[in-house]
This record gives sequence, C-alpha cells and structure tokens, in this order.
Amino acid sequence: MRFEDLGLEPKILQALQEAGYDIPTPIQAEAIPEALKGRDVLGIAQTGTGKTASFTLPMIDRLSKGRAKARMPRSLVLAPTRELAAQVSESFETYGKYHKLTMALLIGGVSFGDQDAKLARGVDVLIATPGRLLDHFERGKLLLTGVQVMVVDEADRMLDMGFIPDIERIFKLTPFTRQTLFFSATMPPEIQRITDQFLSAPARIEVSRPATTAENISQHIVRLPSGNDSLKRATLRKLILDTKVKNGIIFCNRKKNVDVVATSLQKHKFDARPIHGDLPQAYRTETLQKFRDGEIELLVASDVAARGLDIPDVSHIFNYDVPVHADDYVHRIGRTGRAGRSGHAYMLVTPADDKAMAAVLKTTGLDNIEAVDMGDFFDQEQANARARGRGRPTRSNESKSSRSSDSKSTRSTTESKAPRSDDTRPSNPKPVRDDKRGGRDRGEKTVGLGDHVPAFLQRNGV
Repeated sequence: MRFEDLGLEPKILQALQEAGYDIPTPIQAEAIPEALKGRDVLGIAQTGTGKTASFTLPMIDRLSKGRAKARMPRSLVLAPTRELAAQVSESFETYGKYHKLTMALLIGGVSFGDQDAKLARGVDVLIATPGRLLDHFERGKLLLTGVQVMVVDEADRMLDMGFIPDIERIFKLTPFTRQTLFFSATMPPEIQRITDQFLSAPARIEVSRPATTAENISQHIVRLPSGNDSLKRATLRKLILDTKVKNGIIFCNRKKNVDVVATSLQKHKFDARPIHGDLPQAYRTETLQKFRDGEIELLVASDVAARGLDIPDVSHIFNYDVPVHADDYVHRIGRTGRAGRSGHAYMLVTPADDKAMAAVLKTTGLDNIEAVDMGDFFDQEQANARARGRGRPTRSNESKSSRSSDSKSTRSTTESKAPRSDDTRPSNPKPVRDDKRGGRDRGEKTVGLGDHVPAFLQRNGV
C-alpha cells in the first residue's frame, strides 16, 4: 500500500513525496482512512511507528477548507512535553507546506505575549501542553468551543506525568461533536476509562501488542557487581568506547543523575550535554537541535526525552538506570531503530535493580536479555580502586599512621637512652620523680610516714 491509496488530497501527497515518504507504516495505513471518514480513532502502537503522521495528515486534509476565528482554534493537539509538542508542530509545517494553515504552539518557557498575539489572529491548529493551555484559558485568552478535531498524543505518558485531571477538564471544554484521535503506546486501566468516557464508537487500531519492543533493536544488559557510582560511570564510558557509538541517548531516572553523568562524560572528553525538565527551554531546544544536526554525540536525558521525540538515526540507547516504570523501557529504547533502521540498546543493572529488571522482562514479554560479559573490566576497576585506596589514605588512616610514627619515634628515643649492660642501675628502673611533700624518691618503698614526721604529730598529748 502507498500513501496514494489512503485517500489523501494531492497537495499532501506532494509534500510527503518531497519529504521522502512513499509507503505508510501499519498504524498510518489503518488510522488515516478511518480518520478521513470522520470517525474517532483509538490508536495503540509502540513508539517509533509513525503515530504523529497518523493524525497530522488527516487533520490537514480536513482543515484545508474553512477559516479560523480569533481565539477559537479549529483543532487542538495535546502533547505531554514541550519537545514532543515542538516536534508535532514541525510535522505540520512539513506536511502542510502547500496549505495556508495557521498554527500556534503553547508551551512553557516561551513568552505569553507572543503566544497570545497568535491566538488573537486566529489559528487553525493549536498544539499545546495541558498546563500552558489551561493557563491561557483561565486568563480568558482562549475559547475551545470551535474545536473540530482534538488529538491526545502519548496518552499513557500524560498519565505518568499526572495530567489526566487536566485532560478530562479540557475534554469537557470542547464540543461533544468534535472528532477525537487518541494515541498511546500502552493502555493502562486509567487510560481505558478516559477513552470509554470521551470517545464515541472509536475505530480501535492496534498494530502491535502493548509494551513490545521492536525486533530491529538488539538489546543487552550489563550486570554490575555493586551499585558503586564510580564503577557505574566507568562502565558506561567503557561501553560507549567499545560499541562504536555514532550518536546515543543516555537515560537516567533522576535529574540529579543526568547532571552528574553529563559532567563526568565531559570531564573524560566525551561530547555530551544534559537535557531535563529543570533546564531552561531555550537550552533544551538548542541541545536537541544540535543533537539532531550531529553537533553533539551524546545526549544525557531524563524521561522528558523518552516519549515521541523523532530524532532520526540514533544508533545507541544506554539505560544508565533501570527505569522505575517498566513501560518506560519500551519508550526509551524506541528512540533507536526508527523507520526500520537497526539500533542497539544497553542497560546497566546493579544488584539493587533485580526487581525493576524483572518487571521490564514481564512487561516486554521477553524471557531474557542478552548479557554482556565485562568481568575482566570489573576486576581491573576494583583492583584500581583498591590501589587508589592504598595510595591515598583517608584522614583517619593518616592520623593512625602519624600516631604510629610518633610512637615508633618515642620508642626509638627511649631505646637510645637505655642503660648499657655494665650500668649498675636496675635494668627496669621505676620512674623517678621528686615527692613534693617529702622530697623522697617515690620509687623507693616507704614504711609508715618515713623519716619526715610532721611536727604536730610529735607533740606530747596529741
């Protein structure tokens, strides 16, 4: 099947051809025809399968006729993160290059004034994160009563980030006659409840079992003998060097770890930069663009970058931490092996990660993941650590050493003053010091009061 067979209009087909796309992915082939009919769509597919085009293409087709009113967008796309929202906007620009559709991107880290100016002129396509969208609505700058098509992208990620109450509220602000396109990689019970409540007889399209990993991604684990952070970072560096990384993303569970790992890699002359939610939006945007352009080799990221980001031809994914939520493993490694390319994924597993690792295997349906033998490297690193420990004594060791030295020095001095063999004094004399009370050598045995009896005791009658 080709895109020409899906019923898209000629201008969209021309834009697709110029972008180098001829054959739709399975989710696109099934979702686009249903969306063009005006039906609600519930799409379930693993990450990297082309879900974004599954809703952008039919939306452009439908919005090609009509005109937007001020502060009343004709369509709405909700995305969980700023990066994913920005990527969706790029897709609209690519596929809608021959349509005069206006678009606004409402995300945090960008001036309210600029966003408000676009809304005031009227937009056909509004792409937003839930929080910023509701901020504009509560300020009276936005009405959602004109929404004809509403899209929820990466719905399960919305659940993980606590956006479900916001999503429910936004649904209630839009007309019940809207068309809803709902996409997710997994379908936990809470997401199922939302779809049952707000979608009307949707066409359910499931192109693969939820939480499965792509077959074109080779998966490996490295079991560390301990959770030592220094050993873990050294292992990561060794993997990067040994696996001939073209470009890669390193995922950490915590933002603090992202910064530490990125700094460590930079210190060891690796071309790496961090990206997580606490960094300024301008820095995050610049970092992602440089990574796409090949100016940065390694991206150290929190899960803010795990979902939906279309970064072409990422060769390697490194899970520095085993993900807390097993589903996140699927999304993380889905950043490689995109569009049919081969990819490689590695995960560092410490003894404390056994429970989380078991959850990953259960969720993905894998019996096991190939283990990388790095025993010799671990032995050498531990030997080096012991050597460093001996070469750099701790403060307490230094103090002990100093005290030991002083003790040896004292003994040496005492021995040097020891009597010669022909000395007539006792070989082990007792300490000699003057008795302040009697001036007598306290080393000698004293009977009674000795020779110095106080005068008052010698008086008669006492």
